[in-house]
Amino acid sequence: MFNKVIALIDEANNQDPNTEQFNGESVPKEYLYSQRMSDMLSRFNPGADEQMQIAVRGQHIQRWKSPRSDFAMNKQGYHQWRSALYIFHASTVVALMQQAGYGEAEQNRVYDAVAKKNIKRNPDSQLVEDVASLVFIEHYMLGFANSKPDYDEQKWIGIIRRTWQKMSDDAHEFVLAGHITLPPPLVGLIHKALE
Repeated sequence: MFNKVIALIDEANNQDPNTEQFNGESVPKEYLYSQRMSDMLSRFNPGADEQMQIAVRGQHIQRWKSPRSDFAMNKQGYHQWRSALYIFHASTVVALMQQAGYGEAEQNRVYDAVAKKNIKRNPDSQLVEDVASLVFIEHYMLGFANSKPDYDEQKWIGIIRRTWQKMSDDAHEFVLAGHITLPPPLVGLIHKALE
């Protein structure tokens, strides 16, 4: 069942029309993201069980099907988009789990984790949030910074601090112990934000 659902998630994410360059190849963006999520989980929490491996792998499943442009381009629209994404991703992953033969209890647990239910109180949701934050810092923060040349230092310090606040103490320790690669151009800013 586990191998089947992982294959189904990968198949779904391989349909992403958006691509990213990786090792000289053009790779579907969400497929690459899901691989990075699984890789980070195996580094951060190598003992994570099947359900959490599924939740982490499917956390962004088919994200391109729910574009930001479908919502108002303001703060309220952003929050509505994020809430809709959580439900879309969670429902999509659970449908694939059902197809693979998982029971209701496992499906509900993964749904809650992917939908980020009760972060800070639900360790599963917090684990997915931690892994997503670690992946963002290691692989996507620099690209995001480059896409926002109008953001000043204070704005960036705020973004870094908000990312840090979402993370658990375990994730903080993981970063501070040097277990992820910080984007070199942002190291000074990251240290400044965490002072």
